[in-house]
Amino acid sequence: MTADRPLPDSLFPAPLRDLASRLVADAGAQGHMVATAESCTGGLIAGLLTEIPGSSAVVDRGFVTYTNAAKTELLGVPADLIATHGAVSAPVARAMAEGALARSRAQMAVAVTGVAGPGGGSDAKPVGLVWFALARSGAATRTAEHRFGDRGRTAVRLATVQVALEMLLRP
Repeated sequence: MTADRPLPDSLFPAPLRDLASRLVADAGAQGHMVATAESCTGGLIAGLLTEIPGSSAVVDRGFVTYTNAAKTELLGVPADLIATHGAVSAPVARAMAEGALARSRAQMAVAVTGVAGPGGGSDAKPVGLVWFALARSGAATRTAEHRFGDRGRTAVRLATVQVALEMLLRP
């Protein structure tokens, strides 16, 4: 941006901001805090949540764990779990979410790990594959797989943010 052009009001599209606003309002009303464990989104979920006024009462922390070493060091994901299943897998997403919950003051944590592209995919794990996990205090951790397709890095990452927020909003 140049000095003569104003900055946009938000980095995120309105539908995502609306979801984030709902989450901040709902979690705040329940007195719950949220933690994120993000790989392929690089902190976009936490970034979107913190754009919402009042988010400081809801967002506890975000872990950007882009490398396997970061997943192990910051979230406690066992290295052998990553070696066995790969970073983009249900077991690793589950371990990320549970690690974020255990290492925060949050009552719920969402984790995402995937292949945003344009490279890095394989037949077994194509570009656009993302694994999600949601850990809540006192509840079983849920995982979900989404295949967004090879529609561009930004589109995959923003679709991932949307699904993560939708998971957090579901009881």
